[in-house]
Amino acid sequence: MVLFLGAIAKFLAGYVALTALFYMLSLAAVPKAAFAARSLASYLTLVACALYGVVASIVLTLVGRQQIAQWAVARAFHYAMRLTTGVEFVVDDPDDVLGSTRPAVFIGNHQTELDVLMLGAIFPKYCSVTAKAQLKRVPFLGWFMSLSGTIFIDRKNSRDARSAMDGAAAEIKTKRQSVYIFPEGTRSYAKEPTLLPFKKGAFHLAVQSGVPIVPVVVANYSHILYIRGMVFNAGKIPVKVLPPIQTKNLTSADVDELTQSTRDLMLKELISLTEKARGQPIAVPASLNGNATARSTAVDASK
Repeated sequence: MVLFLGAIAKFLAGYVALTALFYMLSLAAVPKAAFAARSLASYLTLVACALYGVVASIVLTLVGRQQIAQWAVARAFHYAMRLTTGVEFVVDDPDDVLGSTRPAVFIGNHQTELDVLMLGAIFPKYCSVTAKAQLKRVPFLGWFMSLSGTIFIDRKNSRDARSAMDGAAAEIKTKRQSVYIFPEGTRSYAKEPTLLPFKKGAFHLAVQSGVPIVPVVVANYSHILYIRGMVFNAGKIPVKVLPPIQTKNLTSADVDELTQSTRDLMLKELISLTEKARGQPIAVPASLNGNATARSTAVDASK
């Protein structure tokens, strides 16, 4: 055991030293050094917060407060990442929708792995995320997600996806537990503000449960993180929480129109926020007309 702990300590010391070296090289304008430094810092912070999450989830479950486990860990990750990478999501929620709307189906655009940090900034209490089933097997992160009440969806099995959504509806109704869903179903990795086609599962869930949909829009942040170009800079990214969209008295027949109108609303806000983030006007993408050609790989739980 002593040898094992010693090996872990040496690994961590080397990891931190390597991260610090890349940060120093980035100050000397060495190409891609900032990308390497912040990537290493992000993974270390994620693992540390996931370990904290495992412990926090167990403790909160024992005291009957499992519903706030993901909120507690999300906040820890938000503040830790601000210190280790200099990246911060700045939330604009003038009507305190995040704090006053419960239960609800929160939805947001999905760009990169950095959206985990975005969740850290906006995640409301009494809310769970949905995630692909494969993440359940990831050490540390998967353990935390399982213990804290994540709703796992098997993208390759539409029957299991529907079953997971039915379970989410039950949680919403009985425990007043909100859920956060990325309706695009996968990351876009877009350099310009655009949205992949929306899957209908989140909208069916909201209508089935009779709860509002709360759109959360994050500006395109390819100037902060663009993996294909190995760009990873410090900076602030604006996030806007839009007013809740009521679903009472709606039926499954209304889901198609609800999905499209919500996507159009979010895309319009996405363009506006991105202009704010970059400080310059941008061209309106063709997908504003609902003609996006990018393809999502997620299973549509409504089918």
